[in-house]
Order: sequence, then structure tokens, then C-alpha cells
Amino acid sequence: MTDYAPPLKDMKFVIHELSGLTEVLQLSGFADIDVDTIDQVLDEAGRFASDVLAPLNIPGDRAGCSIENRAVVVADGFADAYQQFTDNGWQSLPASPAHGGMGFPEIVGAAAVEMWQAANMAFSLCPLLTAGAIVAIDAHGSEQLKSRFLSNMISGAWSGTMNLTEPQAGSDLAAVATRAVPEGEHFRIHGSKIYITWGDHPMAENIVHLVLARLDDAPAGVRGLTLFAVPKFLVDSDGTLGEPNDLYPASVEHKLGIHASPTCVMNFGENEGALGYLIGEPNKGLACMFTMMNHARLHVGIQGLSVSERAYQLARDFALERIQGSAPGKKGRVTIVHHPDVRRMLLVMKSQIEAMRAVAVTTAAQLDIGHHGANESERRVANARMALLTPIVKGWLTEVAQEVTSLGIQIHGGMGFIEETGAAQHMRDARILTIYEGTTGIQANDLVGRKILADEGKAAAGLVTEMRAVAGELGNVSGLESLATSLSAGIDHLESAVAWLISNAPGDQNAPGAASVNLLMLAGVVIGGWQMARAALIVSGDSAIAATDESFCVAKLETARFYATHILPRSYAYMRAATSGSDSVMTLPENSF
Repeated sequence: MTDYAPPLKDMKFVIHELSGLTEVLQLSGFADIDVDTIDQVLDEAGRFASDVLAPLNIPGDRAGCSIENRAVVVADGFADAYQQFTDNGWQSLPASPAHGGMGFPEIVGAAAVEMWQAANMAFSLCPLLTAGAIVAIDAHGSEQLKSRFLSNMISGAWSGTMNLTEPQAGSDLAAVATRAVPEGEHFRIHGSKIYITWGDHPMAENIVHLVLARLDDAPAGVRGLTLFAVPKFLVDSDGTLGEPNDLYPASVEHKLGIHASPTCVMNFGENEGALGYLIGEPNKGLACMFTMMNHARLHVGIQGLSVSERAYQLARDFALERIQGSAPGKKGRVTIVHHPDVRRMLLVMKSQIEAMRAVAVTTAAQLDIGHHGANESERRVANARMALLTPIVKGWLTEVAQEVTSLGIQIHGGMGFIEETGAAQHMRDARILTIYEGTTGIQANDLVGRKILADEGKAAAGLVTEMRAVAGELGNVSGLESLATSLSAGIDHLESAVAWLISNAPGDQNAPGAASVNLLMLAGVVIGGWQMARAALIVSGDSAIAATDESFCVAKLETARFYATHILPRSYAYMRAATSGSDSVMTLPENSF
């Protein structure tokens, strides 16, 4: 049950063949990194995932975490694993060399994150949040703040958190009431935050909390929020640790899943006030926090991929071993993988996982180009594509994870409903993914409002053009015509839905919200199909992998065909629902619910 085999072959295929690795390595900042080094890093990250993190997954889920004397107690083995994680330098993998990072491309970081999250999601949430905090401080912090915090966070000696939510302020951050009072060069923070992932633990020397708070003279609403770095232990100007700050974890939540990850209620300023340092400008905190949130949204999408892969491996192994019933043309009782419906379920899992991986890693490549592109125009185009794809990666991948982990239980039959098999944990862990870092509805509203309507569909049109080019290539390759037909139909459905949205939104204020989730899922299905089509073209052509690994290429091609016949047809239903108008959603009286 603890076995996890990193899918390195498919992962390297996606990085080498689909993400434009050669072009990425030609970007500024990557001159000293070569393909062989990247492969070695991925191999070692996979070994750490399978050998160190995976064996702790089920014991951590069973042990959970607790509070004793205002401090979190974590599951056995986690502290040692974290020490190995930092000793190996994994926290620094994609971070800037200017502050001690290794400076690898984000596509490499994305692949490593997938393996760590698949092996042990609860553990890996800690470095995930730290990575986001690093990005926010690096982007918006003063040079003094960077020198005080970044090197220790990038090394992993210190971890980081995100503190947004309050009891009265969930997704509506306009209701945040935590106060910040200026005091010389710093501020005193007073308030309480809930749902703080890894808000306290003994694994790192210090914890840097990124806290949204409100100055007393701030404007109302989200325009009055300011971001602060609030360390667990005070930090001297030279980076050495001082006294404990005025903050503590009041409790940890008892959750459906990710039991070994402490989700804390954090109290700030019970006495004189917790000392905090300004990040960015006063009253501009939400923009700063969105830097961290967008980074986290990409990685939460990858979590959906990760837990799906883990659920698939468990279900596949069970199907290959479980003997049940008979099958046409086979003598005696057979393993259940011989039953057509079990194979269907496994292929629904496998095909969507491969599509998810390709979408996630190629999106991370846009992040690399957006940061390191040769000129402003190249960076602007990549950042626009990244902005368009981020809510899709977060929303679609995490929604698919609900389906895939549920199918994992279904393949196990009654045994899947029993905790001892491990299948149930994956479904429990996956359930949070569509909620934190913004629900699927929030991602969908972001997609239709800020990404499609805001630019009148220009970024979406550019994506459609690229996808149509691939569909055209498919039609010219013998044996791939059916993929071309399915992908072309899906692109038509996406283009129709976007056009409907742009046309109807001005006259119906509820149209965007009513259409949003179905449009997001439509986009995910079609973009996933586009990436599977690109993969099919590569394995059917004269590529190196086509010449050296026939079994991989046959499996990739058959999986792409399955996606085209069983998953891409969903695009029609999503399109019809997205373009049905708001009346079907809004006309039912409130008292009829």
C-alpha cells in the first residue's frame, strides 16, 4: 500500500517532447543546465518520493497531528523526512540563485512537485506553501526584507505560510478584520486566521507567515488590505533568530483528509502584538498575495494530478492481481483487468492523468518564458497564456481528481471502501483540492471574467489557433484521422462557448457566472485533448522515442485514442450547458430549494 513508482518515463517525455525543453534551456539564466542534469535531478527527486515520503503516507494519515502546549505535534518520521528534504536542497530547486537557489526551470520544479505530492500530499504541502511565500517576497519585498528572510526560506531552514481566511472572511477577503498598527520600521499585528496549512510545526527553525491585515486608516474592502511577513521567531537584521513572536496556534482542524498536515487556527497579537514586516506597499496587499496564490494554484492543480496518479497505480496493481469471474476467450477465472468495464475505468484514469500532466508541465513552461524570455513581447505573450491557463489547471485538474480517485475505489469494489486498502485515503485527500486556493467556481469566474471577457477573447483565440494547427497535422497522418475529428469538434465547441459568452455577457449579468464552470471544464477537456494529440503526433513520427521505445509509443497512442473517443466527447455536453443561458440557474425561487 505504501509503494509508489514515479512515472518518470511519461514525465520525461512530457518535459523533453511537449514542454519545449530545448527552447527553455536557451532562456537567460539556464545556460549552465543541460538535459542530462535535469534527468538526474528528476531521478533523485523520484527516489526521495518513493523511498522517503511514500512510506510515511498511510502512517501519517492514521496518526494525524495535535496541539500540545501551544505547539503542533506532527506524525512520526515527518521531521526526519523534512531534514532530508532540506539537506538535499529540494526546497531551492527552482528558486533564484541570487538568494541561494538552484535556479532550475519551473518545468523541472513542477515534475518534482508532482512526485512529492503523489508520495505524500500532507507532508509536501509544507514546502509547497514555502515556495509560494518565497515567490511573493522575492517579487514584492524590499531588498532588506529579502536579505533577512529569503536565503533561509530557500534552503528550507525556515518554512512559510499563507494567512488569508478568517471566521467571517472566507472567499470574501473584503471582510478581513486583522489589524496592523505601525511601530517604527515594523508593524504590530492583531487578529485570528483560520485554515492555515502547516501554520505551526517543529520541523523548521522558523516559520514566516504571510498575513493579510488592515491598517486603521485603510480604505474599506479589498483595496484596504496590506501584506506582512510575520515570523514565528523574531529575526535580527543579520538574519539570526531572537525571541518568540506574539503568535501561536490555537488549534488544529479535524479534517476529512490530509490528516498529517496541520491546518491551524493562528492567533496573532494576544499581548503586545505580533511584529510584522511590510511586503510591498500599504493597501496593495491583495496584489502581492495573488503572486503567491497564483503560484499555489498551479501547484494545487499538480496536486490533483499527483493524487490521481497515486490512485491509478493502486487501482491498476489491484486489477492486475485480483481474480474475479470469467472472460470471453479465457479459461478459468481471470484477473479483473480482463473485464471491459474495469479496463474502461483504468483508461479513464490513465488517459486523463497523462493529459493533466502534459497540461500542467506545458503551463509551467510558460512561467519560465514569462520570467526569462528574450524580450518584453515574448514575456508578455507567455504571461498572458499563463494567466489564461492557470485557472484551468487549478480547476480542471482538481475536478478530474475527484473522478479519478473515486474510480480507484470503484475498481477495488467493496475493498476500496475499507481504509486498509489505501484507496479511500486518496479520495479523502483529493476532496480539498477543489476548495482551497479558490473553489472551482472562483477559478471559473476568474477564467470568464478576468481572462476571457477582459480581453474580448483574444488570448483564448490565440490558443484556439494553435490547437487547430495540431488538429490539421493529425488529419495528414495515417491512423490519426479519428483523433483529428474528435479534437476539431472539441475546439469548435470551445470556440462556440467563448463566442456565446462574449456575445451574451453584456446583456445578462448572470450569464458569466452561470456558464463559468462548464466553460472551464470544456476548456480543460479540449486543452487536454490537444496535448494528447501532440503526444500522438510525436510517437507516430520520426522522434527519438519512436525509434527506441516501441511499447511506450504504442501505449501512448492507444491512450490518446481512448481520450479522443471517451473523454473529448464530453466537450459537447459542457458546451451545451455553458451556452444554455442563466434562466435555468436563476429562476427557481429561493424557497423552493
